[in-house]
Amino acid sequence: MSARENNRQKLLTRRAALLAGGQAVLGGALAARMYQLQILDRDKYAVMAEENRISVRLLTPPRGRILDRFGAALADNRPNYRVVVVPEQAGNLEGTLNAIAKLIEVAEADRRRIMRDVQRKHAFVPLVVRANLSWQEMARIEVAMPELPGVAIEQGLIREYPYGTGASHVLGYVAPVSEKELTGDPLLELPDFRIGKNGVEKALDPQLRGGAGTSQVEVNAFGRVVREIATTPGQPGREIVLSLDAALQEFVVKRCSVEQSLSCVVLDALTGDVLAMVSSPSFDPTQFATGLTPALWQELSTDPRNPLTDKVIAGVYPPGSTFKPVVALAALEAGAMTPDTSVGCPGYFSLGNATFHCWRKEGHGAMRLHDGIKKSCDVYFYETARRVGIDRIAAMARKLGFGSPVGLDIPGERGGTIPDRERQAALTGVAWQPGETLIAGIGQGSVTATPIQLATMAARLVTGRAVVPRLFRPEGRLAPGGDVRTPSFPELGINPRWLALVLDGMNAVVNEQGGTAYAARITDPAMAMGGKSGTSQVRRISAAEREHGIRKGTAVPWKERDHALFISFGPVNAPRYVCAVVVEHGGESGGGGSAVAAPICRDVLTETQKRDPARRVPQPAIAENAPATQSAPPPTRSDPRRG
Repeated sequence: MSARENNRQKLLTRRAALLAGGQAVLGGALAARMYQLQILDRDKYAVMAEENRISVRLLTPPRGRILDRFGAALADNRPNYRVVVVPEQAGNLEGTLNAIAKLIEVAEADRRRIMRDVQRKHAFVPLVVRANLSWQEMARIEVAMPELPGVAIEQGLIREYPYGTGASHVLGYVAPVSEKELTGDPLLELPDFRIGKNGVEKALDPQLRGGAGTSQVEVNAFGRVVREIATTPGQPGREIVLSLDAALQEFVVKRCSVEQSLSCVVLDALTGDVLAMVSSPSFDPTQFATGLTPALWQELSTDPRNPLTDKVIAGVYPPGSTFKPVVALAALEAGAMTPDTSVGCPGYFSLGNATFHCWRKEGHGAMRLHDGIKKSCDVYFYETARRVGIDRIAAMARKLGFGSPVGLDIPGERGGTIPDRERQAALTGVAWQPGETLIAGIGQGSVTATPIQLATMAARLVTGRAVVPRLFRPEGRLAPGGDVRTPSFPELGINPRWLALVLDGMNAVVNEQGGTAYAARITDPAMAMGGKSGTSQVRRISAAEREHGIRKGTAVPWKERDHALFISFGPVNAPRYVCAVVVEHGGESGGGGSAVAAPICRDVLTETQKRDPARRVPQPAIAENAPATQSAPPPTRSDPRRG
């Protein structure tokens, strides 16, 4: 072998050795990497692979129920059926939709939405054709399912309100989450999730929501569901117990249905429990959960009787003569008047060159405290207000619950207005005038209040304590015999003698002949009520109209008629329940407080005392016997228009 051949052989040997060494290094590195992936990092990549194969999806939890004081469901959940279609299984989607439309109504808007979604989503993703199917509609689809390829029925839950419109303002409603309400909580992003938008549903929304459940499904590389592996149900929301008595609420709704626009609230005077709370007209909260149509929203939002407003807490009215007990107490406490102070009423009151009229044109004659309240003499209270002054009236009004929200813990409560010198100067820069004090003395002018404040005043008058209304019962359902422990409220610090004198006058309003509401009395002595009527003016009456005759009732456009008010308590000998009613613009007849509002108070307070919801757990009761009117006792000569 020549030298040249030897050199070539050595060169090839070195190259082979280098190649073999390189291969060995690469093989070792590959083996090491495989060892790391398969042995050292096995668990890590097993988890990653499992996460790609397993998809965890959130499930909407059942929303917590809302119950009345006895456990009756005011807000619950019911099955919600919806029909869906999977485009890749349906084949001819247009033909499938036509077949479904022969069984149930499919709106043109739903068709357009489906055809739009099919272009944007995978063909295996189910598309909702229609939700909120009735049982009959769902059954028709189920029967025809073999002839409807790709069609299925899915079941969820939707909010249900068994009493319909009867408690909608108290309960509020739920609706889909808006974009501005998203907080990053993935639960809020579920398409069928609803949150509270008003009333109790909004006030206690975090407690009512519950916790999301999960569904583990196996998916392929395209995201198509292969099978469901496991399901963990959602944690239901908390059960909320309200102070309402559902049967009494239903009775009040039916009794108030004779008028178009009013509010009524009943309280347990000792505990502050709201037993019934009605604002009319109302709305159906279920329609918000399923989705309002634009036409229905337009109708609700433009109705002059404001069905979306809870008038009990947000309706602000001049209290009229129902405010006179406040003025009387302020004068007695200040020593500006005594029970025997006499004021002559010729039918008007003069202050400087201004004349202030009494509701009774011919006057009442000599008036003392008892008769001043009983006959609701404006001149008596003009003089009382003049003597005591606006600042003392304002202080007493605030002590009795006026001038700020009472704190019912649901959205939308307003505080009304109680004027005084300091407030007037701060807001307008104009000094308070003596004539304004006189007007405030009969609950007009700048004085405004809500029905819940009027009921609160009544509760504080009969107990002498700073009663605060409450809607939620932290102690849960009422036990037989009533609560063992009741809320303790501080004393008002008002002389009990003065309170007794004012309550005696309010008793006379209803139970003595000549009282403004004698015709609306409860004839059963064991249930007798006391009260105070009021007719609050919403338009200015000119001197010419006074001279030629004041237009009344239906002779005046509805918006210009006086409001009719009444507050009451019962039974007179041991008051436990109070009621306040405000009929906007005097209702259908355009009457005053004693003619329109007092009969409603009478019937509601009678039913409340019969049921005695503060102490008695009743047998199931409904409002079928709620009277439209009660046969009235013989009328008196008192003017039924006034309060």
